[in-house]
Amino acid sequence: MTGRLTTLLGALAASTVLTTGAATAQSDEPIRVGILHSLSGTMAISETTLKDVMEMLIEEQNEAGGVLGRPLEAVVVDPASDWPLFAERARELLTVHEVDVVFGAWTSVSRKSILPVFEELNGILFYPVQYEGEESSRNIFYTGAAPNQQAIPAVDYLMDEYGIERWVLLGTDYVYPRTTNRILETYLLDSGVSPDDIMINYTPFGHSDWQSIVAEVAEFGSEGPLTAVVSTINGDANVPFYRELANQGISAEDIPVVAFSVGEEELAGIDTEPLVGHLAAWNYFMSVDTPENEEFIEAWHGFIGDEDRVTNDPMEAHYIGFNMWVEAVEAAGTTDPDAVIDSIIGVSVPNLSGGLSTMMPNHHITKPVLIGEIQDDGQFEIVWETAGLVPGDAWSDYLEDSAMLIADWRSPMSCGNYNVESGTCSGQNY
Repeated sequence: MTGRLTTLLGALAASTVLTTGAATAQSDEPIRVGILHSLSGTMAISETTLKDVMEMLIEEQNEAGGVLGRPLEAVVVDPASDWPLFAERARELLTVHEVDVVFGAWTSVSRKSILPVFEELNGILFYPVQYEGEESSRNIFYTGAAPNQQAIPAVDYLMDEYGIERWVLLGTDYVYPRTTNRILETYLLDSGVSPDDIMINYTPFGHSDWQSIVAEVAEFGSEGPLTAVVSTINGDANVPFYRELANQGISAEDIPVVAFSVGEEELAGIDTEPLVGHLAAWNYFMSVDTPENEEFIEAWHGFIGDEDRVTNDPMEAHYIGFNMWVEAVEAAGTTDPDAVIDSIIGVSVPNLSGGLSTMMPNHHITKPVLIGEIQDDGQFEIVWETAGLVPGDAWSDYLEDSAMLIADWRSPMSCGNYNVESGTCSGQNY
């Protein structure tokens, strides 16, 4: 009997060692964080910095002990500004590299390319760039601005402060500019603007010959009351656009431009003197004067090893989204997507403007809205900001098809497009 007991105790001890060893191995196994940003092609000018800041945030978190006691490992892929390739790279991250979360994409066409992949494979994506709204997915967290957090306040500012009455809507030819301009056109018409006082034009990605278009803008602006350009031009096409404005002698005093996709990174390395006075609408500028921002900039310069490198709005969106994900994982006690998706709603973390941003049930966050004026050093002087934080709308109040829709991913609703008039949910996204 004693021999059997000794054997049993020995087996239990061996089992305990094996179990403890397995737990230790599990705790030492890294949590993989996917980074899906273009490092080549037309969008590299904007997206490379987002890859860099994600690597900084991951390094800092590892220095703080990781997440759930486990280190984080960055897994970087390059979708090369190729929209179908985004879907392939997203699938690679989720199935081959088995990442627990992905931070990435810039353009809406890239986001829409990868959305079905994340829903099919139940992955989590944090999307850090302003977008057109009209979408809500259980698997995506939208940390950039919705139109009511950028486009609408920018137009209101130009109306109220400049007295603008004529509008030129210039955009790159894809879903974000077209949908945003559809919202803005409706908003302007509802505000009493005549259809004859609205000019709309779209150009391809990477467009470089702006001479005739800028000439048309100049002619349109000379025909009547004060005119402004609302720009949803994306990527490296912005450089020749602003250069042509200067070539044709169009200053901010003549026809001010407010941009939604031009920030500090896009202005770095170009002659900004002719751009002085033009505007951008974001939720963050590098010039924000807060202790949180000062600390972030110092950390960024230390990580990147170059004090000339700037910060920008989508970087702050990744900062907010990453910290929200960390808190949600710690609260859930696991990286399991379903648990994290449930635990992240209501999480609040510091933004860089001195407040707290909160993840709402529609998977958008609360953000301040800032208008900045371009300075000759490539920075922005903040000339206007909202009194408080603005909750992001997944569905626009200014489009007939979506005015009655809300998104709420909490149980029991768990719906991305709940129709408050019919009391029905018509599907996950649309």
